[in-house]
Amino acid sequence: MKARAVIFTGNSISHEDARKILRANYQPPVRRFQLEKFVQKGYKVIGIIDGIFFDRAAVGHREILSALNAGIKVVGGASMGALRASELDTHGMIGVGKIYEWYRDGVIESDDEVAVSTNPDTFEPISVPLVNIRETLKAALASGLLSKEEHNGLLQLAIDTYYPDRSYLGLVKEGAKRGLIPEEKKKIILDFCTNNEVDVKREDAILVLETVKKLIEEA
Repeated sequence: MKARAVIFTGNSISHEDARKILRANYQPPVRRFQLEKFVQKGYKVIGIIDGIFFDRAAVGHREILSALNAGIKVVGGASMGALRASELDTHGMIGVGKIYEWYRDGVIESDDEVAVSTNPDTFEPISVPLVNIRETLKAALASGLLSKEEHNGLLQLAIDTYYPDRSYLGLVKEGAKRGLIPEEKKKIILDFCTNNEVDVKREDAILVLETVKKLIEEA
């Protein structure tokens, strides 16, 4: 039987991992002018997790509105999906997860909070999204590893770093170089960040899949 849901992802969660949660048609991160094709093919639910950012190829509001007007349920979260859902939830797009709520409530505003550079073949991220860095540094602060001042300094440094260049190694090295953290704490902070990363994008991607699954079951 043809899958009744199509999901656009690959950065926040791999297609392989996503299939363990939900059987659906998995597509690479969404681009401009792709949704119409799936609307015409009769899909009832569209899940938008990842998408192309910053250029004219990004999925447009009009395309999503057109799908919603056709009676299709559109669920968004984690990345491009969270951004678009925060803009279109009043029109019926379903937003889920922490990142969607942050955008909706104005906690974060910039697209580059969720943007990553990716491996073009596997869509796997090769930089760390700012939303994950935020949550991971918050966890390091809560654990007592970072002081408030160190936390704030590293977070500001991450915000000021161009999104494809964001990494925990780069952040810690540059942070020590600028005197934001003591040189002797470098390794322990890096170990914490890499081993205890709060992958909020992945958590939200799973929520999108679980929401789509529920919608399919209820249909």
